[in-house]
Amino acid sequence: MKYLYYPGCSLEGTAREYDIATRALMQSVDAELIEIADWTCCGASAAEPTSHLLSLALPARNIALAEGNDEIDDILVPCSACYLNLKRVIETVKKDPASLATLNSILAEENLSMGRRMHIRHLLDVLANDVGPQGIQTNLKAPFTGFSIAPYYGCQCLRPYPEFDDPEAPTSMEALISATEADVFSWEMGGRCCGASHMNTKMDVALELVASILEAARGADAIVTVCPMCQMNLEAYQKKISGLTHQDLHMTILYLPQFLGMATGLSDKALGLEFNLAITDAFKSRRPPVFDAA
Repeated sequence: MKYLYYPGCSLEGTAREYDIATRALMQSVDAELIEIADWTCCGASAAEPTSHLLSLALPARNIALAEGNDEIDDILVPCSACYLNLKRVIETVKKDPASLATLNSILAEENLSMGRRMHIRHLLDVLANDVGPQGIQTNLKAPFTGFSIAPYYGCQCLRPYPEFDDPEAPTSMEALISATEADVFSWEMGGRCCGASHMNTKMDVALELVASILEAARGADAIVTVCPMCQMNLEAYQKKISGLTHQDLHMTILYLPQFLGMATGLSDKALGLEFNLAITDAFKSRRPPVFDAA
């Protein structure tokens, strides 16, 4: 398995551990990631309010760079916002051929051009459908028997493009969690919004949304995520939310490749666990043994 890899900006900053764990896990299951050379910001959430064309041109540049590799058609994207932005470009040019000509006129300034051959793949899609539960079971070294894990998908990896799962009732993480011998925590919050960037603009609204997620997860040993913004919202405000709600809502929050990586025997260092903000003592005391090998 080979993939062109677009890490995106968050994975070089606040979500560094997501990048570290993604690379480590994919290597452990014999998947090769080839980082797109000279990749740049996809526009995140800031480009669209400034210019619709800019919001397409920025991710289009990265797709054009990826097309320089003639052998690989899949771009693997861990960040849900980045995935959404790159995916939107591909869907736009499929529906509107004129937009492709417009984008290529911009890309020509760098002697670049893009077509329609690249497939934008979210990390969750690749883990669920290419690696699959069998790939995790084959490499299982530290089973999470007796643990209850809540899968949290967030909004952007499944909306508005339900490419590989049902956004209203997502299940793509469940078989992967079961492959570690953990139980899947039964809840209905996996596809609910965490407030996203409202944590910066309308904090009271976002705190209420995160509180409802953490409250619903009580009884689980951890929540696993696939989105840097979701991860940050769920882990960084637990103390504040516990104070506001007058209850202890501290909860272990892990990126999915971190959780799967622990199960397959990767070390804490190899998975960047020192960068996580919310791993409870209760989780640490019960988790499977730590392996020294990366």
